[in-house]
Amino acid sequence: MTTIKKVATALLLSVTGAATAQEQLRSNAHIGFVYPLSTNGVKALEYSNRFSIHALAGVSRAEEAFCAAGVANVVKDSVHGFIAAGTANIIGGNADGCQAAGFINLTGGHTRGTQLGGFINLSGSVNGAQLGGFANVAMHEVKGAQIAGFINTADTATGQVAGFINVARRSKAQVAGFVNVADDVDGTQIAGFINVARKVKGAQIAGFINIADSSDCPIGIINIIGNGEQALGLTVNEIGTTMLTLRSGGRKLYGIIGIGGNYVDGYRAFGLEAGLGMHIPVAPHFRFNTEVSVTSLSDLWMNTDIRTDLRFMPAVRLGNVEIFAGPTFSYTGTNDIQGVGRVGYTLWDYQSWGYTHNFAIGGVVGIQYHFNSKRILNSLTTQKNISAE
Repeated sequence: MTTIKKVATALLLSVTGAATAQEQLRSNAHIGFVYPLSTNGVKALEYSNRFSIHALAGVSRAEEAFCAAGVANVVKDSVHGFIAAGTANIIGGNADGCQAAGFINLTGGHTRGTQLGGFINLSGSVNGAQLGGFANVAMHEVKGAQIAGFINTADTATGQVAGFINVARRSKAQVAGFVNVADDVDGTQIAGFINVARKVKGAQIAGFINIADSSDCPIGIINIIGNGEQALGLTVNEIGTTMLTLRSGGRKLYGIIGIGGNYVDGYRAFGLEAGLGMHIPVAPHFRFNTEVSVTSLSDLWMNTDIRTDLRFMPAVRLGNVEIFAGPTFSYTGTNDIQGVGRVGYTLWDYQSWGYTHNFAIGGVVGIQYHFNSKRILNSLTTQKNISAE
């Protein structure tokens, strides 16, 4: 018996007491105020009803079409059709149709249809959708969607959308405002901050960091991928901006984050860099690295240069060391009049509203050291940490 089934049973018994009668009674209409003040009286738990309506709370064995209560509905076995309550629907067995509650829907068995909960929905398994203001919980499989304001959790889910966190053992799609956690993802993870998984067949897209044992397409600033690459290096461009940069990702896509500055010809500026790149393999020790990056150079007072680079860099890797160099196509926007002089060969520039804009051709050269990706992953987390089990 699942945890949810146990909770549902406990709630049913606390409200109705243990039923001793075994007979199954039927009624076309069940109308009442609160158990046992209804047309079915003290035997309400033995009745299956086609239509039920209660001022406060109703109790029944099963509902076959329509059921509504001002506060709560308690159904021992199954529900077919529509059931609604101002606070809670508690169903011991399966539910087929739509459940709507101001606070909680709890189904001990299988839900086929839709759960609409103002706060939380709980079910053994779902074939349809769970829509919860705060949370959705499914102990087993969800064939459909879980959409919650804060958290979704399931053993296996087709799609999860949450304002904060999604948790599943297996999932096809997870979209969260902050974090997604899964064992295996056969599709996409999209998170505002972090994605964590064991194996991802598809894209991991995070505002900051992706963590996985293997991932086809990690897109984030930092990517800790067991079968991928992590390298720390130095780059220098045509105007002398030097950056200490971490490049991390999968075998093809990777993220870029760096810190540095420029102190050439009396120019003193602090620099930050972020971007995305792609490896294009050519030979065992030779490849092209294509990157798009944004670099901010500021004197931390009044002047700031924002430079966007498109880079094409042939690279040679010998063991853990990689050397690369190539041309850059850059756009620089600055509020410092001297900023236009800190670019490569200018193709076009213009001024507007106190800002200078410049398109130029330049270059970059760098060297980086590759670390053992699997070792880094194992040092940060264990298999238990990245598993949704």
